[in-house]
Amino acid sequence: MMMTKPTPSDRDLIELAKAGDTNAFGELVRRHQPRIHRLAVHMLRDRSEAEDVAQETFIRAYQALGRFDGRSEAYTWFYRITINLSLNRIRSRKTSRASQDTDDPRLDGLMTDRRPTSGDPAGSASRKQLYQTLCAGIDELSDTLRTTLILVCIDGRSHEDVAAILGAPEGTIAWRVHEARRKLKGFLDARGFDPEGDGT
Repeated sequence: MMMTKPTPSDRDLIELAKAGDTNAFGELVRRHQPRIHRLAVHMLRDRSEAEDVAQETFIRAYQALGRFDGRSEAYTWFYRITINLSLNRIRSRKTSRASQDTDDPRLDGLMTDRRPTSGDPAGSASRKQLYQTLCAGIDELSDTLRTTLILVCIDGRSHEDVAAILGAPEGTIAWRVHEARRKLKGFLDARGFDPEGDGT
């Protein structure tokens, strides 16, 4: 009777990749690329830049395979690279920042994450306005608060995971999320939005 081979863990795939198995690294990319790309979209607010960063993340990771010591999870390592590349891009373009595009790719995710409102175009339009304002508020946060908020509230990572990704204590992560939410609430309040009373 043939036994089915167990699915290799990320760590197994990294060890195989270190030994020269390019298919193993390709499997790691397939596993993690969607979330890495989504993270980059939320960090950069630009789809094509996010694609570049996601691609560069895996190129950098592949080039640095020998330095991966296995003390952290593979996804933690990929996330760190993505965040660093994204922040570098944001800083380099701050001097020549284009006006905010109304076609913000982050809205797609926010709108589809909510229940459908096909029968309520007015509600859908007001929700879109709220999300656009919310995205603008997220942009006003410091890099540190924005990155932490994206990882916890948008990507759905636990405080423990985010602490490992960002190299900060869990208590600090909890404080950053609280502070980011407080600032966002103030930003929305000042513009006449009441997220608690929105009904979404």
